[in-house]
Amino acid sequence: MPRIRRSDARDNRERLLDAARAVFAAEGLAAPMREIARHAGVGPATLYRHFPTKEQLFAEAFGDRLRACYAVVDDGLADADPWRGLRTVIERLGELYARDRAMTAALMAAFPGALDFTADRERALKSLAELVRRARDAGRVRPDTTLDDIVLVLMAAGGIQASSPAARVAAVRRFTTIAINGLRSTPRD
Repeated sequence: MPRIRRSDARDNRERLLDAARAVFAAEGLAAPMREIARHAGVGPATLYRHFPTKEQLFAEAFGDRLRACYAVVDDGLADADPWRGLRTVIERLGELYARDRAMTAALMAAFPGALDFTADRERALKSLAELVRRARDAGRVRPDTTLDDIVLVLMAAGGIQASSPAARVAAVRRFTTIAINGLRSTPRD
């Protein structure tokens, strides 16, 4: 029989997930579990009772967000203009990473066994590679542009440090604009 949780246990679980999202977003995946428990207003024992490992907590808290990142790539691939689609992917993912410091680490598989999103990630990378190929074939990006270049831009965007979340978003927007201009095959678009 499925185990039915008491309402206070369900509430604690939801507070822990909300706290994990907030703390991981602000501090990244290195955030201590005790900080997440404190932020949720529960003790560490309550946290570990619900989520015995950081990997399990992360998987529960971020699975939907990772799938949203993959949807951004799918949207870019669906755009009839491959250059606009590629630009949009870089801008949107860069901003997601700026707002949520855990996303870059998640996509770089900081917890490779925590989420079963390998197939989603592989599909997203194939889609992104296809988008790069289309933009290259259309003459819109430099002919030497590769998938690795786009991944490097996204990793760099995720690593930008700033004094506040708003400053980080502004810096990532500026960085992605510069990176996009560097990928462009023509001076202006």
